[in-house]
Amino acid sequence: MSFIVLGLSHKTAPLSIREKLVFDDVLMTDALRGLKSSPGISESMILSTCNRTELYCYEEEGVITDLMNWLSSTKNIERDEIKNHIYKYTGERAVRHILRVASGLDSMVLGEPQILGQLKEAYKKATSANTVGKFLNRLMQFSFSSAKLIRSETEIGSSPVSVAYTAAKLAEQIHGDLSSKCAILIGSGDTATLVANHLKSSGLQKLIVANRTLQNARKLAAGYNGDAIAISTLPKFLTEADIVITCTGSTEPILTKSMVALALNDRNKEPMFIVDLAVPRDVDPETSTLDSIYLYTIDDLQSVVLSNLNVRKDAAAIAEEMIYLQVQDYMHWSKSQSASNAIKDYRNYGQDVKNKILDDAIDNLNSGADPKAVIERLANTLTNKLLHHPTVALKAANDNSETLKLAREILGLDQEDKQS
Repeated sequence: MSFIVLGLSHKTAPLSIREKLVFDDVLMTDALRGLKSSPGISESMILSTCNRTELYCYEEEGVITDLMNWLSSTKNIERDEIKNHIYKYTGERAVRHILRVASGLDSMVLGEPQILGQLKEAYKKATSANTVGKFLNRLMQFSFSSAKLIRSETEIGSSPVSVAYTAAKLAEQIHGDLSSKCAILIGSGDTATLVANHLKSSGLQKLIVANRTLQNARKLAAGYNGDAIAISTLPKFLTEADIVITCTGSTEPILTKSMVALALNDRNKEPMFIVDLAVPRDVDPETSTLDSIYLYTIDDLQSVVLSNLNVRKDAAAIAEEMIYLQVQDYMHWSKSQSASNAIKDYRNYGQDVKNKILDDAIDNLNSGADPKAVIERLANTLTNKLLHHPTVALKAANDNSETLKLAREILGLDQEDKQS
């Protein structure tokens, strides 16, 4: 079995490409099962976030699966459009990559904890779709425990520098004092909750939470003394917003250029700061052409993030060393499984040979054959059957001293010489 990672991230692809390769919850189960049904794929998992889409697969030995072709055809995007943004890792390098992802070392915001939760959710979905087997299950559990160890023994998680924190910090840098400002938060998931927390910690006066499900909006708003509205009523309230931060799972833009233009007119062109944390984007990119609009996407946050990472960079070096050791541990387990499978297969072969010869011996005894002759025949036949394949292999390796030496060790011949 060979472990493969194929994907793209904020490091290799712009937002305009990444948003075309997002797998939403509605399509995820079918996508997972479709991936697993690809020739040679025995286990599969898909991680799809705002910053990366990655396929995790175990491939049968001797089989080469065109995962890029599967990705491009499944998402209906030309192969040539994505090929320069795709990376592919196999074996030990692939294991190292997934441990770095789980630990936040490969994130836009170094050390951010959200990615571990997203990885766990992706694993949960794959498990529900029955596309996870022994190897992916073991690798995921190993990744989760390694990420926990790294986070507890280094300062990789010190200082709040999540994407949510960065968005709130940027709002504070642009507006200064937030005590007289109003923010509309579109969405009610984990990222939205983090944004709300950081905005309120920065002294925001008024928070409005908009969501398709009003009940969810009310639940989030209640924790921060905010107001809740349905997304359908958003144009009515947009005029009040000095800050808009959106982070939904919508496949279509929620804020259109015309909607924002109308709000600007009612605000007498007073500036509006908008951060779009969603992938695919919640805000029509053309909105940025409007005067007095400051639109930032998730990729634009990178420069703000860089100033908060000095402590984490030192911790990252320690974490990389820990990951190296963790990878070696996992690879040792993985290789031991190959030996276990060989042992299991050889034992099954021996049992099959024994059962067939034993059945023949019992039939001969029941037919009145001489018991001594039956036993001698059983012993000779069993010996010849079990020695046939090793004998053929030894003859084939006649000129290879290393192979012959290894064969003697495997067969225990040297030990027998020493004992005698």
